[in-house]
Amino acid sequence: MSGVVAVIDYGMGNLHSVASALEHVGADKVLVTHDAELIRQADRVVFPGVGAIRDCMAEIRRLKCDQLLSDALTEQHKPVLAICVGMQALMTHSEENDGVQCLDIIPGEVRFFGKGLTDAEGQRLKVPHMGWNQVRQVMAHPLWRDISDMSRFYFVHSYYVDAVDRSLLAGSVDYGVCADAALARDNLFAVQFHPEKSATAGLQLLRNFLEWNGTC
Repeated sequence: MSGVVAVIDYGMGNLHSVASALEHVGADKVLVTHDAELIRQADRVVFPGVGAIRDCMAEIRRLKCDQLLSDALTEQHKPVLAICVGMQALMTHSEENDGVQCLDIIPGEVRFFGKGLTDAEGQRLKVPHMGWNQVRQVMAHPLWRDISDMSRFYFVHSYYVDAVDRSLLAGSVDYGVCADAALARDNLFAVQFHPEKSATAGLQLLRNFLEWNGTC
Protein backbone atom coordinates (compact mmCIF):
# COMPACT_ATOMS: atom_id res chain seq x y z
CA MET A 1 0.00 0.00 0.00
CA SER A 2 2.96 2.36 0.56
CA GLY A 3 3.58 3.26 -3.09
CA VAL A 4 6.40 5.78 -3.50
CA VAL A 5 7.75 7.44 -0.34
CA ALA A 6 9.65 10.71 -0.80
CA VAL A 7 12.14 11.58 1.93
CA ILE A 8 12.67 15.33 1.59
CA ASP A 9 16.38 16.02 1.29
CA TYR A 10 17.47 19.54 2.20
CA GLY A 11 21.00 18.47 3.08
CA MET A 12 20.63 18.06 6.85
CA GLY A 13 21.17 14.67 8.49
CA ASN A 14 21.70 11.08 7.46
CA LEU A 15 18.52 10.64 5.48
CA HIS A 16 19.58 7.31 4.06
CA SER A 17 19.16 5.66 7.48
CA VAL A 18 15.51 6.71 7.35
CA ALA A 19 15.23 5.43 3.78
CA SER A 20 16.84 2.11 4.71
CA ALA A 21 14.45 1.64 7.63
CA LEU A 22 11.45 2.37 5.38
CA GLU A 23 12.68 -0.17 2.86
CA HIS A 24 13.24 -2.68 5.65
CA VAL A 25 9.59 -2.47 6.76
CA GLY A 26 8.23 -2.88 3.24
CA ALA A 27 8.17 0.41 1.34
CA ASP A 28 7.66 -0.22 -2.37
CA LYS A 29 10.05 2.56 -3.38
CA VAL A 30 11.88 5.25 -1.39
CA LEU A 31 13.32 8.39 -2.97
CA VAL A 32 15.66 10.70 -1.04
CA THR A 33 15.21 13.92 -2.98
CA HIS A 34 14.42 17.62 -3.08
CA ASP A 35 13.19 17.38 -6.67
CA ALA A 36 9.81 19.13 -6.66
CA GLU A 37 8.18 16.92 -9.27
CA LEU A 38 9.27 13.67 -7.63
CA ILE A 39 7.95 14.83 -4.26
CA ARG A 40 4.64 15.90 -5.80
CA GLN A 41 4.27 12.51 -7.49
CA ALA A 42 5.07 10.51 -4.34
CA ASP A 43 2.27 8.80 -2.42
CA ARG A 44 3.57 9.83 1.00
CA VAL A 45 6.24 12.15 2.35
CA VAL A 46 8.80 11.99 5.17
CA PHE A 47 10.19 15.29 6.47
CA PRO A 48 13.26 14.51 8.62
CA GLY A 49 15.98 16.74 10.00
CA VAL A 50 19.12 16.85 12.13
CA GLY A 51 21.23 19.85 13.12
CA ALA A 52 20.84 23.51 14.02
CA ILE A 53 17.41 24.92 13.21
CA ARG A 54 18.80 28.13 11.64
CA ASP A 55 20.73 26.14 9.03
CA CYS A 56 17.80 23.79 8.47
CA MET A 57 15.32 26.61 7.91
CA ALA A 58 17.71 28.38 5.51
CA GLU A 59 18.01 25.27 3.34
CA ILE A 60 14.30 24.41 3.58
CA ARG A 61 13.44 27.85 2.23
CA ARG A 62 16.27 28.00 -0.33
CA LEU A 63 15.15 24.71 -1.89
CA LYS A 64 11.46 25.67 -1.54
CA CYS A 65 10.81 22.55 0.54
CA ASP A 66 8.43 24.63 2.67
CA GLN A 67 6.08 25.01 -0.31
CA LEU A 68 6.40 21.34 -1.24
CA LEU A 69 5.53 20.35 2.31
CA SER A 70 2.56 22.72 2.38
CA ASP A 71 1.28 21.31 -0.91
CA ALA A 72 1.59 17.73 0.35
CA LEU A 73 -0.32 18.56 3.52
CA THR A 74 -3.09 20.76 2.16
CA GLU A 75 -3.55 20.46 -1.61
CA GLN A 76 -2.64 16.80 -2.09
CA HIS A 77 -3.60 15.64 1.41
CA LYS A 78 -1.03 12.83 1.39
CA PRO A 79 0.32 11.19 4.58
CA VAL A 80 3.29 13.13 5.98
CA LEU A 81 5.66 12.03 8.75
CA ALA A 82 7.97 14.66 10.30
CA ILE A 83 10.95 13.49 12.35
CA CYS A 84 13.15 15.28 14.95
CA VAL A 85 14.17 18.72 13.61
CA GLY A 86 11.54 18.16 10.92
CA MET A 87 8.97 18.27 13.73
CA GLN A 88 10.56 21.38 15.25
CA ALA A 89 10.55 23.14 11.87
CA LEU A 90 6.76 22.83 11.79
CA MET A 91 6.41 25.15 14.79
CA THR A 92 6.07 28.93 14.81
CA HIS A 93 9.39 29.80 16.45
CA SER A 94 12.46 28.18 17.99
CA GLU A 95 14.62 29.52 20.81
CA GLU A 96 17.68 27.92 19.21
CA ASN A 97 20.35 30.11 17.56
CA ASP A 98 19.08 33.22 19.39
CA GLY A 99 15.61 32.72 17.94
CA VAL A 100 14.51 31.47 14.53
CA GLN A 101 11.18 31.80 12.75
CA CYS A 102 9.95 28.38 11.63
CA LEU A 103 7.17 27.29 9.25
CA ASP A 104 4.21 27.99 11.57
CA ILE A 105 2.34 24.97 10.22
CA ILE A 106 1.55 24.06 13.82
CA PRO A 107 1.45 27.05 16.21
CA GLY A 108 3.90 26.58 19.04
CA GLU A 109 7.37 27.17 20.44
CA VAL A 110 10.56 25.12 20.41
CA ARG A 111 12.13 25.62 23.85
CA PHE A 112 15.56 24.93 25.34
CA PHE A 113 15.57 22.29 28.07
CA GLY A 114 17.66 24.69 30.13
CA LYS A 115 20.63 24.44 32.43
CA GLY A 116 20.38 22.74 35.80
CA LEU A 117 17.70 20.35 34.54
CA THR A 118 16.68 17.74 37.14
CA ASP A 119 14.28 14.81 37.36
CA ALA A 120 11.52 14.30 39.94
CA GLU A 121 14.08 12.99 42.46
CA GLY A 122 16.35 15.98 42.01
CA GLN A 123 18.95 14.09 39.99
CA ARG A 124 20.70 16.20 37.38
CA LEU A 125 19.79 15.49 33.76
CA LYS A 126 22.20 16.02 30.91
CA VAL A 127 21.39 18.18 27.91
CA PRO A 128 21.08 17.14 25.13
CA HIS A 129 18.45 14.55 25.97
CA MET A 130 20.17 11.62 24.31
CA GLY A 131 19.13 7.99 24.46
CA TRP A 132 16.08 5.89 25.16
CA ASN A 133 12.99 7.22 26.89
CA GLN A 134 9.39 6.14 27.30
CA VAL A 135 6.65 7.79 25.26
CA ARG A 136 3.20 8.12 26.77
CA GLN A 137 0.49 7.78 24.13
CA VAL A 138 -1.95 10.64 24.70
CA MET A 139 -4.36 9.93 21.83
CA ALA A 140 -5.37 6.86 19.87
CA HIS A 141 -3.88 7.04 16.39
CA PRO A 142 -3.23 4.60 13.53
CA LEU A 143 0.52 5.16 13.86
CA TRP A 144 0.44 3.73 17.40
CA ARG A 145 -1.06 0.45 16.17
CA ASP A 146 0.66 -2.57 17.78
CA ILE A 147 2.92 -0.30 19.85
CA SER A 148 2.45 -0.58 23.61
CA ASP A 149 1.91 2.57 25.64
CA MET A 150 5.14 3.71 27.35
CA SER A 151 7.30 2.01 24.72
CA ARG A 152 10.85 3.29 24.53
CA PHE A 153 12.08 5.38 21.60
CA TYR A 154 15.45 6.94 20.84
CA PHE A 155 15.89 10.71 21.31
CA VAL A 156 18.67 13.19 20.52
CA HIS A 157 17.70 16.83 21.18
CA SER A 158 18.46 19.89 23.31
CA TYR A 159 15.22 21.69 22.41
CA TYR A 160 11.67 20.42 22.81
CA VAL A 161 8.32 21.23 21.20
CA ASP A 162 5.50 22.96 23.07
CA ALA A 163 2.45 23.14 20.79
CA VAL A 164 -0.26 25.72 21.48
CA ASP A 165 -3.21 23.43 20.61
CA ARG A 166 -3.03 20.66 23.20
CA SER A 167 -5.65 18.63 21.31
CA LEU A 168 -2.91 17.83 18.76
CA LEU A 169 -0.74 16.07 21.35
CA ALA A 170 -0.34 12.40 20.38
CA GLY A 171 2.54 11.46 22.68
CA SER A 172 4.58 12.99 25.50
CA VAL A 173 7.97 12.32 27.08
CA ASP A 174 9.26 13.24 30.54
CA TYR A 175 12.77 14.67 30.79
CA GLY A 176 12.79 17.28 33.52
CA VAL A 177 9.77 18.77 31.76
CA CYS A 178 6.82 17.08 30.06
CA ALA A 179 7.65 17.59 26.39
CA ASP A 180 5.68 16.92 23.21
CA ALA A 181 7.04 13.70 21.72
CA ALA A 182 4.41 13.34 18.97
CA LEU A 183 1.80 15.59 17.39
CA ALA A 184 -1.00 14.64 15.01
CA ARG A 185 -3.29 16.72 12.83
CA ASP A 186 -5.23 15.36 9.87
CA ASN A 187 -2.69 13.77 7.47
CA LEU A 188 0.35 14.93 9.49
CA PHE A 189 2.13 12.95 12.21
CA ALA A 190 5.26 14.46 13.76
CA VAL A 191 7.69 12.87 16.23
CA GLN A 192 10.65 14.23 18.17
CA PHE A 193 12.30 10.82 18.49
CA HIS A 194 14.05 8.89 15.71
CA PRO A 195 11.87 5.91 14.70
CA GLU A 196 14.63 4.63 12.40
CA LYS A 197 16.88 4.24 15.48
CA SER A 198 14.18 2.98 17.84
CA ALA A 199 14.34 -0.77 17.23
CA THR A 200 11.05 -2.71 17.25
CA ALA A 201 8.73 0.12 18.29
CA GLY A 202 10.25 2.55 15.81
CA LEU A 203 10.09 0.12 12.92
CA GLN A 204 6.46 -0.63 13.77
CA LEU A 205 5.67 3.08 13.64
CA LEU A 206 7.27 3.31 10.20
CA ARG A 207 5.36 0.22 9.09
CA ASN A 208 2.14 1.85 10.32
CA PHE A 209 3.01 5.01 8.39
CA LEU A 210 3.31 2.99 5.17
CA GLU A 211 -0.19 1.59 5.74
CA TRP A 212 -1.78 4.87 6.90
CA ASN A 213 -4.24 6.59 4.60
CA GLY A 214 -3.80 9.98 6.25
CA THR A 215 -6.89 10.02 8.45
CA CYS A 216 -7.06 9.67 12.22
